[in-house]
Amino acid sequence: MSLTNAPDPAVREALVQQDLKTVLHPIVQHKVLETKQTVVTGAQNSTIFDADGTAYLDAMAGLWCVNIGYGRSELADVAAEQMRQLSYFPHTAMNLPAAGLADKINDLMGGGYHSYFVNSGSEANEAGLKIARQYMKHEYPGEYRFKTVSRYFAYHGTTLATLDAGGMGERKAKFEPFSGDFVHVAHPYCYRCPFGLNYPSCGLACVKNMETAILGEGPETVAEVIVEPIMSGVGVAVPPDEYLPEVENLCRKYGILLHVDEVINGFGRTGKMFAYQHYNVSPDIIAIAKGISSAYMPIAATVVKNSVFDSFYGDPTENRQVAQVNTYGGHPVAAAVALRNIEIIEAERLVDRSAEMGTYLLDGLRGLMRHKIVGDVRGKGLLLGVELVKDRTTKEPVDPGQITAVVDFCRNSGLLVGRGGGGRRYGNTITLSPPLVISRAECDRIVDTLDRALATLDIA
Repeated sequence: MSLTNAPDPAVREALVQQDLKTVLHPIVQHKVLETKQTVVTGAQNSTIFDADGTAYLDAMAGLWCVNIGYGRSELADVAAEQMRQLSYFPHTAMNLPAAGLADKINDLMGGGYHSYFVNSGSEANEAGLKIARQYMKHEYPGEYRFKTVSRYFAYHGTTLATLDAGGMGERKAKFEPFSGDFVHVAHPYCYRCPFGLNYPSCGLACVKNMETAILGEGPETVAEVIVEPIMSGVGVAVPPDEYLPEVENLCRKYGILLHVDEVINGFGRTGKMFAYQHYNVSPDIIAIAKGISSAYMPIAATVVKNSVFDSFYGDPTENRQVAQVNTYGGHPVAAAVALRNIEIIEAERLVDRSAEMGTYLLDGLRGLMRHKIVGDVRGKGLLLGVELVKDRTTKEPVDPGQITAVVDFCRNSGLLVGRGGGGRRYGNTITLSPPLVISRAECDRIVDTLDRALATLDIA
């Protein structure tokens, strides 16, 4: 069976029946799939094609990940060449592509880092949590530093530990109870300040709240703080510029590791190679994924500062090596593809393009404020959000059906957009994360389509 961009109804139907019979899909309800499906057959640049012959502008880059755009045949060539030379060997040994990729990551971060390779963002954060705990056992013998401080409405992955680190109650509800090893604090979501304050007169109350939690738990029990520089899942919450530096100051003050989740933020998404670089901080642990290969191969990494790495260095009898292993970590084919992907990002200046196109798109989206239903427009680079509210004064979120109507209107108009993952409470933001190769004309199309979608709600 094969599918091409030229639709064949019989072939499509056979695939649908085969899929329904044997595949378990994530997130979507299978009963819905029985009557409504998307069968993707191809993609190029910022556009995907389905078996019905429809083209869609993908303003989410898949799941926030296809940074260099679709259809890069040179990555297929790199993968094929590497498969012929060395398809796989466990990363307890060395291989050229993984060493080259780690060297490139170290260079992009300004030097002083080692990379531990895994397969996904969830695994990268999970490994970071474990490395932090083991580090604390080495460096603070006699103290039980195991807790992670995270933020409410954060998202860090789908493993049990990363779900617990995250702060989205609805995502966690079906898997409770959790261990209690994760302490949650207020999130820097200025549009909806959890303290009812306004920036800058707030005095960064969210950072003070974090310090209160650290002191309340006891610094001697805390291993790390984990943050996304820009919170994606809650609807692209961009913190004040001083926020991340002040969080770093807390970590240094109490001997806690700073773990930065760059899974979505990284590789040009925010107009810098990594979002933490906007804020002049020096994280101890950095989780990277998605844009590292633009999703052409599954690969991710937990990057640690050399001062952390040094804690795992010693005589074998000391048993200080990283107590973590991953079958496919450092996979030579995935590493080769990721390295070529980064070369494309650099050669085509896609980080600068993200900053330029992001400014252009953000300016266009701000024009949507003429619709009373738009409460806030925000973003950095090509990571953007349009928050919809019933009333700008109360900031009451729109009903779920209203934001679904906007998403569906866009889809029916050939545009794929996302929505905030904060559940019933904060699921009212249209999220945008297009490929970094997006054109001005495509940015205009996004704004125009959203403009028409909002107009259908009759609240203009």
